[in-house]
Amino acid sequence: MDAQATDLLALAPAGRRRYDYELVLVAYHSRPLVEALLASLPADLPAVVVDNAHGADGLAELVANRPATRYLDGPGRGYAAGANLGARSSGYDTVIFVDPDSRPTPTQLDGLAATLARGDDLAVVCAMTADHDGRAEIGVGGWEPTAARALVHATGAHKLFPTAGLWARPRRGRPLELDWLGGACMAMSMRHFRELGGFDESYFVYSEDVEYGRRVRAAGLRQVLLTDMVVLHGGTGSGDGRERMVRLRAASMMSYVRRYNGAGTALGIRLALTAGYFARRVAARLRGRAVTAREHAAYVRGLWLGAPDMT
Repeated sequence: MDAQATDLLALAPAGRRRYDYELVLVAYHSRPLVEALLASLPADLPAVVVDNAHGADGLAELVANRPATRYLDGPGRGYAAGANLGARSSGYDTVIFVDPDSRPTPTQLDGLAATLARGDDLAVVCAMTADHDGRAEIGVGGWEPTAARALVHATGAHKLFPTAGLWARPRRGRPLELDWLGGACMAMSMRHFRELGGFDESYFVYSEDVEYGRRVRAAGLRQVLLTDMVVLHGGTGSGDGRERMVRLRAASMMSYVRRYNGAGTALGIRLALTAGYFARRVAARLRGRAVTAREHAAYVRGLWLGAPDMT
């Protein structure tokens, strides 16, 4: 815990509530998103902004106007390293990781923290996310990758069998058991986070949540998706060019798959996803959707060639 966090935790101005959680925002060239998110929340809500762009867009000046918000110069080594820095510097028992392009309400944040506090074996509680049209997002969590699940996703059969693929698209109000949860709006027990070692920083971005979910399960702890809580999520996030990020998503997934599976399983997953995304690329080009076609091609490159140069 840093000195600023200690001071904020001890501060309880007369007439203001004392929060039992702190938000963690990891940002990279995303001041407009961070500014809009903070403006939608109470000024006295504790938060820490980890700036992986090292002040390039003036986040430090923005945060200086909010006395309950801390600014940390990020490590610049991706999301996992930035998230770890923000969480480990906190003096709170609960932190809530919030994407800059998400829009949780104070009531939703309170609900996440309250749910997490109900069980000592709860490590993670996550809200369901939806786009601004209200459509539930795919990827708020998912299941351990297997060749069979990859084939289901590659063929599009996950639309008919929604629990048989790799990534979940939950339905509102319907409980869903998942192997891992994503971090667009995710409450974390700091006791368990520290015991489990935080996020694996070998993942620049993506798949650190999949790997953390694996350790949560191995420790006999629970993670819960609240399908009755829907947080708006813009889907733009903090990151680089879209194609680079898509390629990085595929590369991170294959890094995880190779680490925890044999060569045969890893190859099966890679081939299934390659076939699926190549077919989607062809379909996108025939429909005149050039940008989408390039993104599908970038995903295939990530599967085989690894991550792009992020320097």
